[in-house]
Amino acid sequence: MRFSPKALAITLAVVALAALWVLVAPYYSTALVWFLRSMATFLVPLAAVIVLTAALRALAERTDGAGLRTAAWVVGIGGLVGCLVWVAFAAPYQRTREYAESIEVVSDAPPEFSERAPYPVAQAQARSNLGAYPGEIGRTGYLSDEELFTTAVVRRGLFAGYEATLQQSVPFQGRGEGEACEFAEAADARVGGMLWANLAREINQERRWVRFSEDDVYSFCDGDTPKVVVPLTRQTGLFAVTLRPAGVAVYDGSTGDLSFAAEADVPGPSYPITLAERQRASSSAMDGFGAWIAGRAGWEPSDEEVTSGNNSEFGLLTTDGPAWVTPMTRRGSATSISAISTVPSRLEDGGLATVTVHELEEAWVSPSAIEQRIQADYRDIPNWQNLVVMEIAPTSGETWSASIGNEQNILYRVQGRGDLMGDEATCLYRADGSEIRCGSLADSDGRGVGTQYGEDGEPLDPAEAPADPAEGPGDPSGDLEELSDEELRGLLDAVAEELGSRLEDD
Repeated sequence: MRFSPKALAITLAVVALAALWVLVAPYYSTALVWFLRSMATFLVPLAAVIVLTAALRALAERTDGAGLRTAAWVVGIGGLVGCLVWVAFAAPYQRTREYAESIEVVSDAPPEFSERAPYPVAQAQARSNLGAYPGEIGRTGYLSDEELFTTAVVRRGLFAGYEATLQQSVPFQGRGEGEACEFAEAADARVGGMLWANLAREINQERRWVRFSEDDVYSFCDGDTPKVVVPLTRQTGLFAVTLRPAGVAVYDGSTGDLSFAAEADVPGPSYPITLAERQRASSSAMDGFGAWIAGRAGWEPSDEEVTSGNNSEFGLLTTDGPAWVTPMTRRGSATSISAISTVPSRLEDGGLATVTVHELEEAWVSPSAIEQRIQADYRDIPNWQNLVVMEIAPTSGETWSASIGNEQNILYRVQGRGDLMGDEATCLYRADGSEIRCGSLADSDGRGVGTQYGEDGEPLDPAEAPADPAEGPGDPSGDLEELSDEELRGLLDAVAEELGSRLEDD
């Protein structure tokens, strides 16, 4: 086949313009390449079918062969059906299998996990701690090493950057304290901004072919300097395109400068949470195509109401380092927690991090069963109708912790065993970590409601028993300064009740 000079000139001009466009538009060309690579799963087989069908038809026209025409029809129709089957089933399975290769299932106990305030409370408190900043609340992140929640405040306007970063220490009771660091006018880019205010555009100007998810981005205060951390990903593969970590970009909120690192020295996560989620979900393909298509393999996070605020990829500090942690149930109707997965939240190299699935020796009851046990054991807590149990998070392979409070305040902490067995299946604590009691006040043994026992199992004399805020104070003869606020209020209520009773007798 010969090209005319005009056709050749047009072709060369188109190629030159495309090359120029890629050169001057790295952001849009990166988006286009990502789109084409994701569509290659379908486009490459379809193109092969079209070329083969066209070749058979052309050969049939030349030789006037009826058999070749029939073959062209068979190849065309069969190839199209095969492409659809590939796109709908085979390609997704292959992608999932590639992620599943990073999963390691072990029977070893998981590491111990640190406790933190519930994520929904930190989000709610960020709004009321915003102060005078005229911006919109962005995504909240957690710096596990420093036990701080951070929230980006977005400046209003399509062509504006960030206003400030709000950094909070949220305690286990009451409200947290917030400190903010402000972005300079020179740092005018943000995630989701338009044109020159688009942080993704600035990243692709310096680093092509990488992208990120907004759910992975967070900010923090480096002294008085706000910084935005953007964990990056890159594509790999042809027919089954998957993602790999590609380092992080750090945006300086004082100068507007960008820096890149393969293993960033940042106080928060540098491994994308969205990538960890994909890997964890790929356990569905561990037992072959049949089990994957039937949905009977692997694990999934609990979707019960008590965990709806945050049910997977808890950012926690473990004895093995910071990690994304997820309590999981078996697929199907099972609601008991049978495994806990961990994924390091710090970059180690350019490959996928290992997802370690720790199968529990003793399965936990479901999160809803834990919630109802907490409500049953501590039903004497005042104003239960205005309180909720929040974020039942693991602290080890056998134990969990939860919070009791409302949207913006934590009033109590509860710790317990996942199987809800034993004398300390649940224990209620104050904000300072002091224990209120373990278990229910129910008269389960016939020795009296609320009876407290010593280490030998014998009932304690009421004067010697530790004070219970639900039942009033213990021995009031001690130093009043040592009483908590709840104990002091209980003492005043008891005195008022006794005085009223004596006046009635008189």
